[in-house]
Amino acid sequence: MASWILHIVLVLMFVFISYCQAKRDKVLYCSACRAIVDELNYSISQVDPKKTINVGSFRLNPDGTMSDKKVPLARSETHLSELLESVCQKMNDYALYVDPDTQEKRYRRFAPRSNDRSEFPDFKNFQFDGMESSSKLVFACETLAEELEDDIISVLSQDGENVHDHLCSNISGRSFCCIIIRDSFK
Repeated sequence: MASWILHIVLVLMFVFISYCQAKRDKVLYCSACRAIVDELNYSISQVDPKKTINVGSFRLNPDGTMSDKKVPLARSETHLSELLESVCQKMNDYALYVDPDTQEKRYRRFAPRSNDRSEFPDFKNFQFDGMESSSKLVFACETLAEELEDDIISVLSQDGENVHDHLCSNISGRSFCCIIIRDSFK
C-alpha cells in the first residue's frame, strides 16, 4: 500500500515540475541570439580574407597523395567553433535598451569595439542593472550556443543574408524573436 502511494506522489511531482518549468523570456533570448550572430559576424569580418585552412582527410591515398582542400579561414567550421566558444564573454558589453519611441525593450551593445569610430549610443536609454542583468544575457547566450551550435556553424559557414531571421526564428524551431523585435533590431 505504501509503495502505491509513493508511486502516485512521484508521478504527481514529476507532472508538477514539468508543468512549472520557467518559460523563456523572449526579449532576453531574442537579444542573445541576435547578439551571438552580430558578434560572430563582426569577428568573421576581422579575419584576413586571404587566410585559408586545410580541411579534409589527412590520410594518404593509395598513390601516396593526400586529399585535402583549402577553404577560407573566416567561415571554416574550425574557426567558427573557436569563435563560438568565446562569444558569450562579449555579452558583458550589452545592456537592456528601452526604445524611447516605442518603449520596446531589447539588449543592445553599448560598448564600442576597439576599431569602431562611430558615435557612442545614448546611454540614457540603457538600463544598467549591474551584474545580474549581464549574467542573465550570458546564461541565455551559453544556452543558445549549446543548443544551436551545429545550426549556428552551418548557417554562418555560408555567407548569406538575413542570418538573424534564419537562425533566431526559423532554425531554432522556437520563435525567439517576434516580428516586432525582428523588424526593429538594428
